[in-house]
Amino acid sequence: MRYKLIILLALLAFSATVQAQEKWGLLKCVEYAMANNISIKQVDLQSKIAALTLKQSKLGQLPNFNFSGGPGFNSGRNQDPTSFSLITQSFISANMQLQSSADIFNWFSKRNTIAANEWELKAARANTDKLKNDIALSVANGYLQILLAKEQEKIASVQLQQSKAQLTNTRKLVDAGNLPELNAAELEAQVARDSSNVISAKGNVIQGVLSLKALMALDAATPFEIETPPVDKIPVDNIADLQPETVYALALASMPQQLFNDYKIKAAQKTSAAAKGSLYPSVSMFGGLSSNYINSKIPVYQPTGTFSNNFLSPQVTVNGTTYKVSSADFTQTGSRKTAFLTQLDQNFRQSVGLSVSVPIFNGYTARTNYFRSRINIKNQELQKEADNQTLKQNIYQAYNAAVVALEKLNASKKSVETADRTFNFAKRRYDVGLMGTFELITNQNNLFRTKLEYALNQYDYVFKMKVLEFYKGQGLKF
Repeated sequence: MRYKLIILLALLAFSATVQAQEKWGLLKCVEYAMANNISIKQVDLQSKIAALTLKQSKLGQLPNFNFSGGPGFNSGRNQDPTSFSLITQSFISANMQLQSSADIFNWFSKRNTIAANEWELKAARANTDKLKNDIALSVANGYLQILLAKEQEKIASVQLQQSKAQLTNTRKLVDAGNLPELNAAELEAQVARDSSNVISAKGNVIQGVLSLKALMALDAATPFEIETPPVDKIPVDNIADLQPETVYALALASMPQQLFNDYKIKAAQKTSAAAKGSLYPSVSMFGGLSSNYINSKIPVYQPTGTFSNNFLSPQVTVNGTTYKVSSADFTQTGSRKTAFLTQLDQNFRQSVGLSVSVPIFNGYTARTNYFRSRINIKNQELQKEADNQTLKQNIYQAYNAAVVALEKLNASKKSVETADRTFNFAKRRYDVGLMGTFELITNQNNLFRTKLEYALNQYDYVFKMKVLEFYKGQGLKF
């Protein structure tokens, strides 16, 4: 048993180690964010509400059925619910009603409402897609920021190692009396600055990871390490194939925001048609079934003496109405109750009919709703125009930013080559005593800055190109 426990613990530890060492690629980060981001979940709930609204509007075309009924207690002078005569006694009664109604014609208001809700559902789904695109773009940006921060950390670490090596070499020369103590002091200060840069770079990596985890809705304490593909291996389209007008035409047909606006306009048009239908008369059909029960007693009579065959009881029914009569031929001998089911059968009633509703004056509500719906259409059309203008402006700005980023990348590449060659010359001169420590440090810092700038420009160019590809509707490709 002891060995089994040890083996189980070892397997669990190995599994935890493998999970901790698992690296996250951009695609995995985006997929996780799509499934767990809280904002996406909230917007998706709005889509579900829109789907329920559509379902309810479709079922609203069916006739409605309602059942009502219940017992009651009455005391004092009341009307008998079965005979409708006035009585002065306490009794318990019960009534049951089954009612139904259905619209026959209402100028297609319900059909237009259903069509409007269908477009609203499509708009809600497009809005969800828009948020997913925004989150995906933000995740990609955060991912690239981490890659950039890691590159900065790597460059800073190399810079620190170079400074420490130079300090070690210079310290030997100072101890041998070949160089003054000032040279070693200057390099010690440089090592301190480089150490600070390394610490800052590591802090930037951690901060970038925390920001990305927040976008992904991943717990901050979860072990997390991203894959680090070489930036020059990340595929990007040719900028010549990403002309602004071409990208804009593709974006109009594929971007969720533009689809959302189209759907909202169509929904507003159908809503307006439904509101217009409420200005005209509507026809509906109704029907119902009902019955009553009362627990009061009715008198029981027996014939006495001579009586007429026309009057076998002290009551007579004329045209469906029962009247009490007085006759010397009958004598009341007691009272009795009528059974519940018997009363329900005797009092069973049916009704059916047509109803016409003509709007004449209702505080101008229906007409105001119609005019408001027409204004809403105009507002949606203006919103679409504004979003299209914003989209076009964003695409042109993204294209210009990509062109500038490419030019900066090419320029910084040349700067790195020049700074590297200059530093190599400076180091050779320093090694033979022809250059001071300050000049060497200056050349080294220049090389560090140019490398850092080149790394920045590489990631900046990749991200700018990915934004243009994103507007084409191709998603994110890495």
